[in-house]
Amino acid sequence: MTMRILTFTLALLLSCSALAAGQAATSADIVTSNPMLANTLPGAIQNLLNYAVSYEGASYVRGGTNPDKGFDCSGFVRYVFDRTEGIELPHSAKALSQIGSRIKMAEILPGDLVFFRTLRNRISHVGIYLGNGEFIHASSTQSGSVMISNLKDRYWVRHFSLARRLEVPEEKGIPAVSAR
Repeated sequence: MTMRILTFTLALLLSCSALAAGQAATSADIVTSNPMLANTLPGAIQNLLNYAVSYEGASYVRGGTNPDKGFDCSGFVRYVFDRTEGIELPHSAKALSQIGSRIKMAEILPGDLVFFRTLRNRISHVGIYLGNGEFIHASSTQSGSVMISNLKDRYWVRHFSLARRLEVPEEKGIPAVSAR
């Protein structure tokens, strides 16, 4: 278990250093096509991230819960986890922020949820962390779509609240929470 986490951390650092050296790549490329990183992420997490990224550009609709009618932030997260892991989640960023294990920003891994206080100092937005400082989310009525953003962007830094790790079903006998 510890070796898997160490291997994942090393792969993530190598991916980040490649980007710092000027090699252009998107977060989806890093997560899904980097062989070292792809080999260290459990299959369930890889599938979840690939599935989430496949909806980039889908319409944003307040209260939306599916790709046909559009997503809001929690509707998007709920849809992705339900379709990939069979996990039923609440349809509220606030309610999602109260489940799973709270983690420090330094411990965040792909597949974790990131939460923001965008309305009157209460948790009102959620996204799925992809790696390399990026997350995917159904942004807002202003952007109008599911998009990838960077946690280091001034807006998201100012509004970041917390991160949580949800337990995903076991994969080949390995508990997913400890396998990440």
